[in-house]
Amino acid sequence: MRGPSALSSSFPRRRKGILLCVLLLGSASLASCGLQPMYAGGSSGAVARGLSEVEVSAIEGRAGWLVRNALVDRLDASQGTGRYRLDVRLDDNLEGFALLSDDTISRERRTLRARYQLVDIGSNAILIDDTVGSDAGIDVLQSDYATIAAEQTALENLSKVIADRIVTNLSLRLRDQGGGSTGASR
Repeated sequence: MRGPSALSSSFPRRRKGILLCVLLLGSASLASCGLQPMYAGGSSGAVARGLSEVEVSAIEGRAGWLVRNALVDRLDASQGTGRYRLDVRLDDNLEGFALLSDDTISRERRTLRARYQLVDIGSNAILIDDTVGSDAGIDVLQSDYATIAAEQTALENLSKVIADRIVTNLSLRLRDQGGGSTGASR
């Protein structure tokens, strides 16, 4: 006859067996869904090599300086020896939209949009022409210093978001093309 210790020792085994089955079924379903690793091959993979061949042109203004630095960091490009050139034009807009009864603004929205083009340096052909954007809400406070600091922080964060989106889009196009020539976009 089984005692309480026999029941308690079989329960963890059952739980482990169920967990193992769930993991096996989950990994089989992921393998069949068509997911592909973006950076297969690590730093020597097609996408990483393609991204490292992108030179980032100078971008006008403070927002441009922030976006360019974020792009250079993410692309890990050796500037000056690229196969592609990334041209970016920014539209930075700050607008107040929440009015109080005394006609003062209590909220602002900072919007940063980027139109970017990936240009083949050899042929001067535009391979990708796309746009990305993001926005952030800002509370307008009694202190002008605090409001200015919040506006600058929003710009810094939006610059990173824009750079991430551009690099993600470039990575997807490079992956789809096998790291070689990216087809024209839109």
